[in-house]
Amino acid sequence: MSHDADVLVLGAGVVGLACAHYLLSEGRSVRVLDAGKVGGATSWGNCGTLTPSHAAPLAAPGMVAQALGWMLRPDAPLYIKPRWDPPLARWLGKVAGRCNPRHWRESGMAKGALLKYSRVLVEDLVYGQGLDCGFEASGLHYVFLTPKALAHQQRELPLLAELGIAARVIDGDALVADEPALKPGLAGAIHFPGDAHLRPDRFTAELARIVREAGGVIEEDVRVSGFERGRNGIEAVQTSEGRRSAGKVLVAMGAWSAGFADNLGLNIPIQPGKGYSISYDRPTIAPRRPLVLKERSVCVTTWDDGYRLGSTMEFSGFDDTPNPRRLAALERGAARYLVEPTGPARRDAWHGWRPMTWDDLPILGRAPGHNNLFLATGHGMMGVGMSAGTGRLMADLMTGRTPAIDATPYAPTRFAG
Repeated sequence: MSHDADVLVLGAGVVGLACAHYLLSEGRSVRVLDAGKVGGATSWGNCGTLTPSHAAPLAAPGMVAQALGWMLRPDAPLYIKPRWDPPLARWLGKVAGRCNPRHWRESGMAKGALLKYSRVLVEDLVYGQGLDCGFEASGLHYVFLTPKALAHQQRELPLLAELGIAARVIDGDALVADEPALKPGLAGAIHFPGDAHLRPDRFTAELARIVREAGGVIEEDVRVSGFERGRNGIEAVQTSEGRRSAGKVLVAMGAWSAGFADNLGLNIPIQPGKGYSISYDRPTIAPRRPLVLKERSVCVTTWDDGYRLGSTMEFSGFDDTPNPRRLAALERGAARYLVEPTGPARRDAWHGWRPMTWDDLPILGRAPGHNNLFLATGHGMMGVGMSAGTGRLMADLMTGRTPAIDATPYAPTRFAG
């Protein structure tokens, strides 16, 4: 049977494009479909950090008590909009059940393995393919207001050391000398020399460029509306621009993947976690490297021609209404740490949905019960950081090669039953 491509990739975000690139490198023809523009959703508004340092999962011992305290503050790092939502309640129950040392370590080892693998592959892509995306291997600081918070964060360092992720604790005096953009009087920082950052919008644009140059087809503003079953599984998808068929279909639709999977009877427990960011012209005194302002959960990234504050997690379904209070919380949080918390002019304010799984691991592999349907979704806040590793791993799984890292922890079958 004649197909439009060997592989149909649904989603032209950073993950879908990375998968397309590596599939093309294996000699497969690829067609990518997206309901919007290349990298125009979650891949656009994040802080562009590549962070093996973020291996520890969100579901940590003590997190339930902290989250309950945050619920009393609408501008807290975590906010759950009050409403009747049984799937979200079940999902939150699963998260709470993993806030123990065994599950924390289990997810952390798997998450860290993919982040480390991807960090290396992103740099290989940047230099091997000549990607113009503002990549800098400058490391990252976790910054702390209080000695108590700094000491508490160090509980993650043994896990990171086991993964081979280097870290160095910096006291308050040394921090002032190291990073003039920070206010004096802070407790200190943890420096992660292996982290890096890039411009996420340019990275996705460059991935799209090399996909097209390798013969891949990318169709924007094409909305998937249904699917057709055939002898070998999903034979084609129906779209706003007509039928598109392929030998294999890869779903990389981020937070929207769960809705597509539901139509196929698949249990993919993803919740949309709304994040926010604000972009500015570059401040006069800008941080030399990315910062995570830990007590306020604000990420700060500086590029040659810009500056961004980002983070927060809001569970309000796909409510597209921006919350000015949560945007303002980013600026208030940054003001506690930085000499110039904002740039001289605001360029834009963004919000979008991260695909959150309850074990904080992505969903990568063949969909249960389907011969030719594959999933690459559920990356949470780590889509950019896990993109290249995901692309390489999915290309291996879809072409019958043994991946360089164990794919078992990410398998969709873990949700079966």
